Amino acid sequence: MPVTGATLIERDENFRQIDRLVSSNVLQGSESLCKLLRYLAEQALEHPGAAVKEYQIATEVFGRPSYFDPRLDSTVRVQTGRLRSKLAEYYGSVGADDPVVVEIPKGSYTLTFHLRMPPSPPAPALVAVPEPAGPKASVPAALENAQDAKPRTLVLALLVVIGIMAVSVLILSYLLVKRPISSPVSAGQAEEARVLAAFWRNFIDQPEDPWVVFSNAEFTGRPETGMRYFNGQTDSKDTILDHYTGVGEVIAIHELDRVFTLLNHGLRVKRGRLLSLDDAKNNNLIFVGSPSENLPLREIPTSREFVFRRTEMAPRKGDLAIVNAHPAAGEQRLYFASPGNPFTEDYAIIALVPGLNQSRWVMVLAGITTLGTQASVEFVTRPRTVEDLLLRLTGSKSGPAVPFEAVLKVRITQGVPVKGEIVAMHSR
Repeated sequence: MPVTGATLIERDENFRQIDRLVSSNVLQGSESLCKLLRYLAEQALEHPGAAVKEYQIATEVFGRPSYFDPRLDSTVRVQTGRLRSKLAEYYGSVGADDPVVVEIPKGSYTLTFHLRMPPSPPAPALVAVPEPAGPKASVPAALENAQDAKPRTLVLALLVVIGIMAVSVLILSYLLVKRPISSPVSAGQAEEARVLAAFWRNFIDQPEDPWVVFSNAEFTGRPETGMRYFNGQTDSKDTILDHYTGVGEVIAIHELDRVFTLLNHGLRVKRGRLLSLDDAKNNNLIFVGSPSENLPLREIPTSREFVFRRTEMAPRKGDLAIVNAHPAAGEQRLYFASPGNPFTEDYAIIALVPGLNQSRWVMVLAGITTLGTQASVEFVTRPRTVEDLLLRLTGSKSGPAVPFEAVLKVRITQGVPVKGEIVAMHSR
């Protein structure tokens, strides 16, 4: 039964349960969900029986303005749904034996607390009573005695039915209490999620899904007769073909989707040519691919310490390079991919910078070639390299990441990026 009015002892136990939830691996690293959980718990225990309103949560928890309109802003609904899923995940795994069960009934924002009832003792087994020794009754006598035994037989049958029902209720109760509501993650997945959540916290602590904006180069020509990059000075815009992106971008988007699924967060994918200025202002963005093909990067200010530029210097004139605007000791001024084909070396930019709207964030993951782009995404989606990056950036493995720009050197073997190493990093 839900606890709506509680004694001091019960209140303390309920608050202790909230502390268990907040400190668990399931909710650790999600500051916004922990904040929402504590708020709902305080409302339920300090004001029992009072319904919590969506407007109240929006303004008091998520800092929405007084003119908040739930028809236009689904923040509260999205975050409550995420919290409801996290609670189910917790009680389906590490919290399966906790004494207090915390729930948010669907269609409500009011937190409820249930005391987990101990299992009832099993029903006593029915023991058959042995027949008394002596001569067996004849068939006619047995039939006559059966008429007298009907009441006893009915009572015995009724007891058997009640016993079966009692056992069924016990089994059903056990399944309802012990059966995981959702498949628990493995210990390895939980640890991976903890590490990656520290790095990606700026993107997952907001209810809106970040946008992955991938390279969408402008070509002209046809695949069957040959294609080349579109030249705005000589080619008609009617000839633009924008259906293609690199193999590295495809693998990168798949990897980002895997990680955000692990972190219980969604992604929205959009090709670069379709990104508008309003999109850039109103969303967290993850750019995948260099500005030579991810065209919005040419117009939206992002990295400034490391920038892509075509060089005018021989012998690499016309080649795309990463330019280090303020080289520190031991850093190069220019970074080029290896010449010729096949590639053996590439470089990529990894950058976390504030968005056009200061409440938003932009991540740039872009290689000189498509293989460098793939390597940059893999670098920020692997626990080991993420921990090393955070340690170098903040002195701690627990994050969150602060604004920075870095150059990643990528070794390539048989068309596959096999190793990435940060060779330059500047804080913002």
